Amino acid sequence: MQSNSIVNQKEYEMSYAEYEMKVVQWGEARGIVQNATAQSQAIKTLEEVTELFDALNKRDREATEDAIGDIVVTLIMVCAVLDLDLTQCLAGAYEQIKDRKGFLTKEGIFVKQS
Repeated sequence: MQSNSIVNQKEYEMSYAEYEMKVVQWGEARGIVQNATAQSQAIKTLEEVTELFDALNKRDREATEDAIGDIVVTLIMVCAVLDLDLTQCLAGAYEQIKDRKGFLTKEGIFVKQS
């Protein structure tokens, strides 16, 4: 199955870490890292999540891909403002969920056991 990806395969041969560093450098060059607050970047994340919901509701794969990328960018900016590492945040979250038990509702939502 061929993807209608916004970016061609050859264009994203950098590693995640390289992209993350480029995003941080982009944010620094625009004064975001130095002058924004974590809250302002979290608001941007919420705006992008709203765009994701819109894209999903429209079944627009290209807009969905764009929104997910934008969400990751805003999370990288939150981490840069707070001097956190997004990969470490993800690793910590995985450590919390890896052995979690629960069930999937008919709506497709995972509910953890207490």
